Amino acid sequence: MPKHSPQLNRVFQALADPTRRAVLERLGRGPAAMSDLHRPFPMALPSFAQHLDVFENCGLVRSQKTGRVRTYRLAPKPLEQAELWMNRQHSSFMHRKEIRC
Repeated sequence: MPKHSPQLNRVFQALADPTRRAVLERLGRGPAAMSDLHRPFPMALPSFAQHLDVFENCGLVRSQKTGRVRTYRLAPKPLEQAELWMNRQHSSFMHRKEIRC
C-alpha cells in the first residue's frame, strides 16, 4: 500500500463529513465566528466544536479568540495539497485510459 502523508489522510477524513464540507463552503466566503458557523446545524455546540477541532487538527482552518468570540478562517495549504494529489490521480487515470484506446 502506498504511503501518504498523515496530514493528507486527515484532510480527506475531514472532508468526508457533510457537516464539515458545509462549514468549509461557508468559510470559503470569509472568516466567521463559531456561533455563526454553528447556527444552521441542529446539534449541540460542543458536538459542533468537535467538527471545528477536526479541521484545526488537519490544518484546514485556524482560529483566533478575541474576548469571548472565537473566529475561524480557512488555511488553504492543506486543501491545495489534496487538490494536487487528486489532480495527479486524475492525470494518471487519463494517461492509462489513452493508452488503452
